[in-house]
Amino acid sequence: MASYAFRILNVFARESRLTGNPLCVFEDAEGLDAATQQALARQFNLSETTFILPSARATARVRIFTPSYEMPFAGHPTLGTAHVVRDLRAAGDALTLEMSAGIIPVNAQGPRWTLAAKAHRWREVAQSRAEIAAILGLEAADIAERPLWVNAGKEQLVVPLASDDAVRRARPRADAFSQLKSEDGQSMAYVFHDAGDRAATVLSRFFFPSGPAILEDPATGSACANLGGWYRVMRPGEGVERIVAQGESVLRPSTLYLSVAPASAMGEGGRIYVGGRVIELGRGSIEV
Repeated sequence: MASYAFRILNVFARESRLTGNPLCVFEDAEGLDAATQQALARQFNLSETTFILPSARATARVRIFTPSYEMPFAGHPTLGTAHVVRDLRAAGDALTLEMSAGIIPVNAQGPRWTLAAKAHRWREVAQSRAEIAAILGLEAADIAERPLWVNAGKEQLVVPLASDDAVRRARPRADAFSQLKSEDGQSMAYVFHDAGDRAATVLSRFFFPSGPAILEDPATGSACANLGGWYRVMRPGEGVERIVAQGESVLRPSTLYLSVAPASAMGEGGRIYVGGRVIELGRGSIEV
């Protein structure tokens, strides 16, 4: 057996240390095959567990596993792993992570880490607004303009809602949720309400299946990046700054910072940035 060191962190945390989305990061995954990495992710049973590996193209290579499958990209694993890589490699506040989705630049200012998302793609939704509402346990009038499939690293359904109340009332139907299929065959939905430019705040929730149940994520960086892609579609060329609140419904309040650069500032399409606070809670090791 060999011993492998890991760290437990909270990402997109607020001032309290026990907020945000938990993450396990294995410091050195050399010697661990994919099946063992998947088994370790299932053992820890957090939304994601990451494994750091050497890279010839970036500061480090990272593999991301949920308890059930490997992901090409995810937001809170990117930021939390960058926090660990900086410490392990003395990499400074600007580094890059090689993932299946590509090279992701990440920067830090104190405890807040920010990633630059991949260029987004989008497509229309096949279901009507009434059908989407029924799947989400809402009324047709709760669906605002306009739901889209967006991919800034991981395709997810982005659904604007008409009010904070509608966001809080969403109760996806487990018997119908599988009708919402991403390009890789997975069912995921991100619902949000934007209070407008003056308030610059967004209330959001993210739903995904686990067996026959529908679960809710405390904070979803990939979906926040996709929200940035939604703004690029709905408000082409404009810059957008939002503070995104997530996790209150699962008692893990989280704060994400979304910035969509004006197209003129970064070339055609602009860039999408997602940031949040990272807190390390503890360290340990496991023998496998």
